[in-house]
Amino acid sequence: MSELVRKLSGAAPNPAFPRGAVDTQMHMYLPHYPALPGGPGLPPGALPGPEDYRRLMQWLGIDRVIITQGNAHQRDNGNTLACVAEMGEAARAVVIIDATTTEKDMEKLTASGAVGARIMDLPGGAVNLSELEAVDERAHAADWMVAVQFDGNTLLDHLPRLQNIRSRWVFDHHGKFFEGIKTDGPEMAALLKLIDRGNLWFKFAGVYESSRENWPYEDVAAFSRVVAAHAPERIVWGTNWPHNSIRETAAYPDDARLAELILGWLPDEAARHRALVENPEALFKLPPFEAA
Repeated sequence: MSELVRKLSGAAPNPAFPRGAVDTQMHMYLPHYPALPGGPGLPPGALPGPEDYRRLMQWLGIDRVIITQGNAHQRDNGNTLACVAEMGEAARAVVIIDATTTEKDMEKLTASGAVGARIMDLPGGAVNLSELEAVDERAHAADWMVAVQFDGNTLLDHLPRLQNIRSRWVFDHHGKFFEGIKTDGPEMAALLKLIDRGNLWFKFAGVYESSRENWPYEDVAAFSRVVAAHAPERIVWGTNWPHNSIRETAAYPDDARLAELILGWLPDEAARHRALVENPEALFKLPPFEAA
């Protein structure tokens, strides 16, 4: 198999991104941080690092980024925090914490740019839903958010615990409804009620990971449009770069065209601006953007 080549340039998104746009979901890698047991391994091809991502930022018009701890590094946040340091003020991090994380640990992580904690209750995830309460307790005390990813088709099973989350939190990757949902079904009704509680956001990212259809992913588009129309103030967006589940160059997405498609599911231009700027500022407690 030939080496994966990632697309990092092309025609800019149309319409152009507003100043201050935030990519809320991506991963980045530096040398000398090996993959750890239990995770999926490092992404294929050349290691996608800060210089590659800066090219993507320039192409799409991204000004700020949330670097999410990759599962390859499991509970070792070293790579993610080193990437934040490399990217400077433009970057913040969503990292791994658990029941062993102390208040002093949280202070150090915050000082290093961490603003959130990750839970991934899917194969390869470092911290799953069994530790939700411990993670939420620490995140809430630090005024962090929590990114939660699991198969959304089990949403009703987890509903009582999700209703008790005190932190700001985001339901990752369009809810990862692997079996799909109906826009008038019980999962959708439960999701909208959760959003109405006031501390839940919904992330548009990685549509191809759970869609059962090819482009333009109409199964995911259908319920994503409903969520966006119901609560445009609760949508955030991410590239999901470097698209770790994509293994072949021919299947690698054009990030500008993918962004145009996904952001096109929002009801209007005001909602698009919210998803790219105001909403991530609220979720991650980012300072207002000031152009250099």
